[in-house]
Amino acid sequence: MSKPLAGKIALVTGASRGIGRAIAEALGQDGALVAVHYGKSKAGADEVVAKIKSAGGDAFAVGADLSKKGAAQALFAGLDQELTARTGDTKFDILVNNAGIAPFVGFADATEDVLDETYTVNVKSLFLITQEAVKRLRNGGRIISTSTGAVRTPLPAVAAYSMLKASLDNLTKSLATELGPREITVNAVAPGVINTDMAAAFVSNPEGQAFALSKQALKRIGQPSDVADVVSFLAGTQSRWVTGQVVEASGGSALTF
Repeated sequence: MSKPLAGKIALVTGASRGIGRAIAEALGQDGALVAVHYGKSKAGADEVVAKIKSAGGDAFAVGADLSKKGAAQALFAGLDQELTARTGDTKFDILVNNAGIAPFVGFADATEDVLDETYTVNVKSLFLITQEAVKRLRNGGRIISTSTGAVRTPLPAVAAYSMLKASLDNLTKSLATELGPREITVNAVAPGVINTDMAAAFVSNPEGQAFALSKQALKRIGQPSDVADVVSFLAGTQSRWVTGQVVEASGGSALTF
């Protein structure tokens, strides 16, 4: 089997479950050494590491609660220690900013606490993690972030999430320009409704499924692997001329009025 990422090192945030887990497993299958970040579920991260290793790859877990102050420093302290022990260096090649939360709270019910936590996890921690990562990324590296189709067509049920994720798309474009001279590509993937814990309100009941499918050109609920395969492409050499883009992986959601 081809290993297009052999010799590469990837950090995937929020990789203990859902889309992040699928991404970590896909990059491991492609030959990368994968740092599997978790916020609270070490057991989940350990499962992902075991799955990658059982498939012939290599991975390790690294923890940091992204809702806490100093999370980026804590994450990279653990990553640096592990990489130095394994490779003698702290350099790596691929950052996947996947960690995020999506409280199902509409505009009227969104409290200051909801806004603060959503901003801290989805925006501030991503910015600070990317800052630290850029210091360590090799030239020719990759930065890939998980956005959402709700930026293009906002979902009122997750008003704060929809609004704040838009900042990620903006950062993707500015960083692509800034890091272009180093041949580091910066892109985002925007999923639609995917069968994960985060989208349980849609996929766990017939009405939710019917609503989601009514918006899609492709009439099935998306799976984490549908997003992970797009990330794998953006992480590899075949995407070398793609940067500053938000690639929507939504089954063709809300294409027409």
